[in-house]
Amino acid sequence: MEPKKKLINSVDSCVDEALCGLVRASGSLSLLKGHRVVLRSDLDNLRGKVALLSGGGSGHEPAHGGYLGAGMLSAAVAGGVFASPPPASILAAILSLHTAGASGVLLIVKNYTGDRLNFGLAAEQARNRGVAVDMVVVAEDCAFDQPSKAGRRGLCGTIFIHKLAGALAEEGFSLDQIVSKTTEVLKGIGTLGVSLSPCSVPGCLPSFDLPPGDMELGLGIHGEPGIKRSKVASADEVVRTMLDHMTNPDSQSHLPLKSGDTVVVCVNNLGALSCLEIAVVTKAAIICLEGRGVAVARVMSGSFMTSLEMAGVSLTLMRADQETLRLFDAKTSAPAWPNLSSVCVSGRNYITDPQPASARPQDDTHSDGPLSAVMREALERVCSTLLEKQEELNALDRAAGDGDCGNTHAQAAKAIREWLQDHVVPGCPGKLLSVLAGLVQEKMGGSSGALYSLFLTAAAGHVTEGQSNAAAWASAMHAGTQAMRRYGGADPGDRTMLDALCPAVDELMKLTAAPPGGQMAVLQTAVQKAASGAESTRDLTARAGRASYIAAERVTLPDPGAVAVAAILRAALEALEGRK
Repeated sequence: MEPKKKLINSVDSCVDEALCGLVRASGSLSLLKGHRVVLRSDLDNLRGKVALLSGGGSGHEPAHGGYLGAGMLSAAVAGGVFASPPPASILAAILSLHTAGASGVLLIVKNYTGDRLNFGLAAEQARNRGVAVDMVVVAEDCAFDQPSKAGRRGLCGTIFIHKLAGALAEEGFSLDQIVSKTTEVLKGIGTLGVSLSPCSVPGCLPSFDLPPGDMELGLGIHGEPGIKRSKVASADEVVRTMLDHMTNPDSQSHLPLKSGDTVVVCVNNLGALSCLEIAVVTKAAIICLEGRGVAVARVMSGSFMTSLEMAGVSLTLMRADQETLRLFDAKTSAPAWPNLSSVCVSGRNYITDPQPASARPQDDTHSDGPLSAVMREALERVCSTLLEKQEELNALDRAAGDGDCGNTHAQAAKAIREWLQDHVVPGCPGKLLSVLAGLVQEKMGGSSGALYSLFLTAAAGHVTEGQSNAAAWASAMHAGTQAMRRYGGADPGDRTMLDALCPAVDELMKLTAAPPGGQMAVLQTAVQKAASGAESTRDLTARAGRASYIAAERVTLPDPGAVAVAAILRAALEALEGRK
């Protein structure tokens, strides 16, 4: 087995290049020369305030560099992928913050042995140089019923401490006060992760094997396997299992949570789940917590502390009182912190009722008029023609599409026939066109339904009961065609229905000047041009529609949409000729 492909330049340089990319993309960050340390560019603003330093191994982006900014971290130090940063770089970061005038430096460290040792060593070295330094160790993992001597791991709950400590520092609280307040808040934070896949450090094989269809519960953020393996279940079931485990009082690492409590929730993408999946998990978490009587005050949903490309999610809960929420809501310029609303999630009416729907044109009651009979005859002839040609159109469509062109036209024909049985054809042609537009939009479906509905809707305003002569009908046809071209994006020559419709409409525009005795000849010529246009598509290269994705040499039959248009115009002409 080969290591998984990564979109990097080299294994050795990927961390440095990633840090450079982060800093170059921001106008508020800088790199400390000779170290993998990211600093705020406005260090002068730290004078007299406590500075916050965090960090750890790379591969958890946007943690920790994404959380630098006013109201959050002052600096972040990075190690190699999943490797603790060296004490020398941590010390260099501390001294940079001290030199900038910070009244003290708080180290926020995830509970991993390497991080504790290296940050601890740098802290001791800094104290020897007269720097006021303290450390808060985040250990909020809820996975293990009986944690080992190493204790609970530090996971995504770390960013909650970044945020609260940052808000306190921005307000001018002392180092001791910040340590005291964040240590107390930590007692009410818990995190648990689940994954559908392992991850792989650049240049290495996957961190563990996970068969397809299995998921791992209780894993950390460094590629280590979890505490329990089971079959993948639905999002609702997975969330329920996670919350049950996190709050199980029989576990020494559980998060005490009872009905009536208020929480902040972080739904954290571990790297490779889609945004859609994360949103589904978010909904499940909110509903599950509310079902247990827990009020959800705020929700963060997205990628906050990842594990490279692991296809998993972690849930972090933080019990919150009003003071905690005030600090959580405080503004920050950190680029990776989401722009959240301060409105409580639970109890908010999140459904907006739509405006009362206006009656559909096909449901209105109409009165007939002089043109009602001939328009009914034309429609009945068109419907019969489309039903007769259903299989022919399907066969043409199978050569270049999904083979349903005949079916969609037949659906429209059946819907129109059914409407004709129970309704009077309105005397106003524009009202009839609006009815037909509504029917094809609702019943025909697909792009054909949208195109025909566009055509009929645009045409409807050009023919009224008082203006329904041949010239008005020609203008209506022209308006409908232009709407199809504007919104559909196709033009004559693109091998679509427009290759039949446009030549016919160009001919019909002659009706504006034709004498009454010459109108039928114009109609006949228009229908002939539609048929010729449809046949010409046999030799055209498709530049729009599904056929445009098929190799030109495989598309040798006429376009079914164009054939359908020609058939519709032919049927309408035959209905008119039958009344002469």
